[in-house]
Amino acid sequence: MRVDDRAYDELRPLIITRHFTRYAPGSVLIETGNTKVICTASVEESVPPHIKNTGEGWITAEYSLLPSSTPVRAPRESTRGKVGGRTHEIQRLIGRSLRSIVDLSLLKERTIWIDCDVIQADGGTRTAAITGSYVALMDAIQWLRNKDMIKENPVLNSIAAVSAGIVNGVVLLDLCYAEDAAAQVDMNIVMTGDGKFIELQGTGEEYTFDDEQLTEMLKVAKKGIREIIEIQKKALGIV
Repeated sequence: MRVDDRAYDELRPLIITRHFTRYAPGSVLIETGNTKVICTASVEESVPPHIKNTGEGWITAEYSLLPSSTPVRAPRESTRGKVGGRTHEIQRLIGRSLRSIVDLSLLKERTIWIDCDVIQADGGTRTAAITGSYVALMDAIQWLRNKDMIKENPVLNSIAAVSAGIVNGVVLLDLCYAEDAAAQVDMNIVMTGDGKFIELQGTGEEYTFDDEQLTEMLKVAKKGIREIIEIQKKALGIV
């Protein structure tokens, strides 16, 4: 029995609230179980030097675990002078995941900044950040179109992410922190709405896993992502 009485292939309750803050063109609060992340999308009329004068835009991300989001206060990384390895990895994951579904040439030479601030952490913060950021991105794109700053929708597909893992020899979907801490294998899966993989991150924690277990983790993850995509569509008013 799971700590929250879910079935092995059951998602935590997922709530997506759009227009959560006032100023960002895209702003979402995503709640997955007890994990809560604010995802905002802001537009900047410039691009990084490596793509300047190419005619293409850029999407990049910042991720932050706020001090009171965990049982023991997590110091702000800005006070330590540099971003930690875990944070840097998650930021790059969010950015490249979103870029994979966007025709950057249609953005022109502007940057969409995705900011993901974890206000409460109970496992799955990076996957929740990706799932929420897609909705925030869609609202920012609509904002650009409403202002005639772009003519076409550059978003080519939807995107969502979820965790899966093996705990006590059993494959589970959407691990909470207690399950993640006890996991023998932990995976994060990012997929498009039409079932294509964008990223697979899987690690055995002093444990190995075989083809059959990997197949089962991917199977439950695909099921979960299909359900998440439907929740995203409902939040965005897409029939």
